[in-house]
Amino acid sequence: MFKHILMPTDGTEHSERAVARGIELAKLCGAKVTGIHVMQDYRMMLGPEGLVPSELDEGMEARDSERAASFLAFVQKTADVAGVPCETIMVKGMQPYDAIVDAANDRGCDLIVMTSRHRKGLVSMLLGSEASRVLHRASIPVLTFRALMSADHPEKPNPRS
Repeated sequence: MFKHILMPTDGTEHSERAVARGIELAKLCGAKVTGIHVMQDYRMMLGPEGLVPSELDEGMEARDSERAASFLAFVQKTADVAGVPCETIMVKGMQPYDAIVDAANDRGCDLIVMTSRHRKGLVSMLLGSEASRVLHRASIPVLTFRALMSADHPEKPNPRS
């Protein structure tokens, strides 16, 4: 069925749940997985002259790299426990959805598994959803896991306990 699954992660609990489910699917299919985290490319935002002192730019990049490494370590550890072949990559880009789709195409992935968070009101209009953008741009299937859990979901905590 699927041979190579790309799993974007932003380190959130919702993203980690999607990664865990994607790795379960990969194990069932005998697929390998690639975890990806897209870091913001500050140099593209700042322009050629640079509006932020280089020390600050380097500090932001170092912090982002550390965070990305911790997010991707979760993907690697989860895949290792499940016995699923895994590699992880960090990429930079202005638009995460472009970087995700480009990585899927470059690596020959045949499925993208990610979370989709529901935003409301003005935030929804301004920011939209990375998952929605990936879905509209990708030429391969995109499996999205909703961040919201229904009341009868087996992993939803019981409010009475």
